[in-house]
Amino acid sequence: MREESLARAAPERLRQGDRAALRDALLASRADTLETFARYERALPRLQVPQRAELNPPLWELGHIGWFQAWWLQRNPERARGAGADPGAPRAASDPLDADALYDSSRVPHDRRWTLPLPDADATRLHLARQLDATLTLLETAGNDDDALYFFRLALFHEDMHHEAALYMAQGLGIPIDDARWRPAQLPSPLPALAFAPSVWPLGCPDEAGFAFDNERPVCARDVPACTIDAQVVRWAEYLPFVESGGYGDARWWSDAGWRWRSGVGLEAPRYLRREAGRWRCWRNGQWQVLDPAHAACHLTQYEALAWCRWAGRRLPDEAEWEQAAVTRPDSFHWGQVWEWTASPFAPLPGFVAHPYRDYSAPWFDGRPVLRGASFMTQPRMRDPRYRNFFQPWRNDVPAGFRTCAVT
Repeated sequence: MREESLARAAPERLRQGDRAALRDALLASRADTLETFARYERALPRLQVPQRAELNPPLWELGHIGWFQAWWLQRNPERARGAGADPGAPRAASDPLDADALYDSSRVPHDRRWTLPLPDADATRLHLARQLDATLTLLETAGNDDDALYFFRLALFHEDMHHEAALYMAQGLGIPIDDARWRPAQLPSPLPALAFAPSVWPLGCPDEAGFAFDNERPVCARDVPACTIDAQVVRWAEYLPFVESGGYGDARWWSDAGWRWRSGVGLEAPRYLRREAGRWRCWRNGQWQVLDPAHAACHLTQYEALAWCRWAGRRLPDEAEWEQAAVTRPDSFHWGQVWEWTASPFAPLPGFVAHPYRDYSAPWFDGRPVLRGASFMTQPRMRDPRYRNFFQPWRNDVPAGFRTCAVT
């Protein structure tokens, strides 16, 4: 399948790619950022969104993307040192001069972002154009080694992450995203599960892989017991019988935390789904559409994934089981439709050393789960079988689902 080949090839090209590949990707990423922002402008003329934990003001998001790239590239005197750079090195002045006070996510509390005196959309686009031109000029004379390209890759992947967030924020706000690249695909009926003998798996990203996020290193040996893991994620066709059998109202299937969450939000079915005239419908592109049961079950919390597993007599894989299957069986382990909840807590690998962007991983080693894979909203170049995503278990705005393992 073309999607799966992209999932394997694109990250290698960008994690190890040269300046030319990075230039093309930075330009493509910015074009997608601006196109999606324009859709927000058309749908929200005043660019106002509710103040909720899962949202950011769209204008703040746009300015933050440019600020981040400038902070780690043109304003960073140690950019050539890569992951060994001193994050506290003195910076050149920002453009605009108050950008640090407006867009530094490490210093600007989330709730304050709704009341900041942000430049308007046209001024912000102009700042971003100047910033990207400066980045590309620096790239022309950068070295071609991993250290020299580290912050260019970081800035690219950071922008790609924010683009995915813009897509799933649009989903929650009912903003149409009429682009075939960001639509879910049909999956076949469940394929034969994959069996693995006991092994020792080198969890994490090897040094020779080029760019890595700090939480992916260093590689550590993990004992992986024998397991049988699904070849693809659970579809709505498999998930909905749990809902229709009253699973959302039966505490037997839920963990204590999961039942507290379900009782608190009062859901009787997954977010973005409702039953109407005997048919399931899903909320997408600002309207209710007939649900395709062959799509991956999506926008589920980890609590919902665990409840389905208990009901079905299955379990979630841990991240070593998932990574082993994805890396060693790329032709039969199908992934990339939804982020996949695992049973593993997000924690540092033994010997972890924080990279200069200190707030990327370390503040979130708080027990929240690891998700693996990618979603239909993820840029193909972001997809990597060793990438560790992480969200609180109650998040259902994120395009997340799950696959399962046999209980032994």
